[in-house]
This record gives sequence, structure tokens and C-alpha cells, in this order.
Amino acid sequence: MNAPVSLNVEEIENPYTEPPANTAVSPTRFTWQDPELIPPRDWLYGRHLMRGIVSLTVAPGGVGKSSLMVVQALELASGRQLLGHSVGAPSRVWLFNLEDDRDELQRRVAAAMKHHGLDPGAIGDRLFLDSGLDQELLLASERRDDLFLNEAVFRRLEEEIRREKIDVVIIDPFVSAHQVNEADNGKIDRIAKHLARLCKDCNCSIELVHHTRKLNGTDVTSEASRGASSLLAAARSSRTIQKVSEKDRREWGVADDKGTYFFVERDKANLAHSGGREVYRTVSVALGQGDDVAVVERFEPPDVFDGVSLAHLLQAQHAIDGKEFRYSCQSERWVGNVVAPILGLDSKKNKARIKKMVDTWISNGALLKTTTRINSRETPIVVVGEWANE
Repeated sequence: MNAPVSLNVEEIENPYTEPPANTAVSPTRFTWQDPELIPPRDWLYGRHLMRGIVSLTVAPGGVGKSSLMVVQALELASGRQLLGHSVGAPSRVWLFNLEDDRDELQRRVAAAMKHHGLDPGAIGDRLFLDSGLDQELLLASERRDDLFLNEAVFRRLEEEIRREKIDVVIIDPFVSAHQVNEADNGKIDRIAKHLARLCKDCNCSIELVHHTRKLNGTDVTSEASRGASSLLAAARSSRTIQKVSEKDRREWGVADDKGTYFFVERDKANLAHSGGREVYRTVSVALGQGDDVAVVERFEPPDVFDGVSLAHLLQAQHAIDGKEFRYSCQSERWVGNVVAPILGLDSKKNKARIKKMVDTWISNGALLKTTTRINSRETPIVVVGEWANE
């Protein structure tokens, strides 16, 4: 994989300059154009990355966002749908990870290629991989209270994007690409607008990976991104990454899996429908030299009733009939302990799934939840409702 010319700011003479003031502002009269003659949006990756716009991925730490970026870059470079998104023709991708060293990036790319069945010919010379530990990417800084955009680095970025015909630039994470108070809306807005202008001028897409603030147990949203809201405002598409809850993992029967499971959801979609929530997981891939590396793959959660037939329900009803099994899963006589062996499930490992199944049967009338007096207390039990008809 080729590496671009160094962007180390020490090599650039006088990198800090004030942007020139623009006074040439005038109104442009609207002219009708046949809609069929308007160029269509040039999507590069699903409905998230598009030429000419900045996109944002927001996630807390340790969820798998950098591993996701690696597979996404390989999808784009190969033109293959590894995670289920449309990618079109192979693209030229520049992945700039500002936290990990080059060896770690090489491990991640190699593991992802091995797991997803990509050989070097599949990506050709279209992937560019750089570490912020090898060359600094500093877009802006501040002195006292003034913002200094690093115009020399922006020019170098433009030169390299044009020279290598880069389609997508991924900067992971954005916070490491500047030395500015990230809560300052005005300063972050100017950096984001400069990146947006770079997208337009170079006809490319830029993806910024961004951290959330401390969530204290709340769900991840783009609005929960750390720092200034102007970054989200400048992005035309934003998606979030959130770890799957233990409750969901138990319901899916993967509670004992050591991999990381996470949701990806586009919650800001100015240019296209946001689509549904997607589920991914990490799997461990052995490189053959002693290292195991986490690789992201798509995961389809099983339906609660996968593999369950009407015959299973009828068997469960016969086993339950007249026995006064308890509704509470805390009881030794929980009805789920009777249902589990009929379905070939472990009642402990699949407790959440079985409970949801029983609740569904209660809601559709196949079972009934009622009470009976046991040891002088009203106790919820499950009885047969309308018998299943095979």
C-alpha cells in the first residue's frame, strides 16, 4: 500500500495564517432547471458517504469504531459489500488513524482482509493508510484566544487528494486533528467549514470519527457528541455507534460470546432516509504469528421464534396444562423451565428469549396469566388459553 507525502507540520514553512476576508457577496437569481437534468447525488457508501460532503460517526470509546472504519475502508477500496452497504465501483480511500501506530493498523487491515476473504489484488493500490504517530495531522490551533487555521496543511491535503485521486478521507478521531477548544462553536465551525470546502473543491467525501461526552447510561445520539454542536451542524450525514445491552445479548442467546456487539444508526440524514438500526459484532481473527485481532462483521439478531413451530407450542401447552407453573422467572417452578427442553434451549442461557416467547403466547391468547393462592398469597401462574391447532 502506497503512503502519501508526509504531512508533518514541521516541514511546512509558516503554517499558521489568517484566512482572507471574502467581500464578494451578491445574490444569484434562481433559474428553473428540468429535475431530470440535475446531476444525481454521488453516493460512495450506502447513504452515509457522498462526494462533496462531510460525514460524522459518533461513538463512545471501546465500542469498535476504529475496527469498523478499517472494514469500511476495505469495502470502498475493493468495491465489495462486506457489511451489506452499496459501494459501487472501487474507490480510492485514505484512512488516517491518529491514535494507533502503523503496526497495529497493519494488523487490523490484514485481519479484516483475511476474515472477509480479500486478497491484495482486491484492493490494488487504492488504500492509503497512515498513523498520526508517524506524521502529524494538525488542521488548526489557537494562540491565546485566536484561531489559526493551518492553511499549509489544508493545501497539502488538497494536493495529495488530487494527486492520488482520493475519493474518501477518513480521519479517526477528529479531536486529534486539531488543538482547539472543542467546545468553542465558532472555532470548530470554521474548521468544519474548511473541511466541507475541501470536499467540494476535490469532489471527495470526508468522514470524521468523533467521541461522545460522558453519557451516564443514556443512549448515544449525535447530539451527545463531545464539544461544539457546530461540528454536527456542518455534517450532512451523521451516524452513532452504541454497545448492545446485556439484555439484548441474553435475548439473542449470545451472552457468553466474548465479542463486542454494537448498533449503528444514522440519526442525522439531511440528504436521504436514515434507514434502520444495524447490528454488528467483532470476531477474533488469528494472524498466524501469535496475534488475535478483532474484526467487525454484520450480525443478524435471531427472531425470538426462529425454529419454533406450532407443534412446539402444542407440546408446551400439554406440558403446562393443569400444573400451575409460575410466571416469575425467579421461581424454581418457572414455566420457562418446562418450555426450554421442548425447544432444545438452555433455560438459564436463554432466559430472556424464553420469557419474551411466553409473554408473546400470553398476548396472543395461547397462554393465560392468572393468579392462584399459594401459601396464603396470590401468586401469578401460567395456564393454557386457546389450544393450538396443528
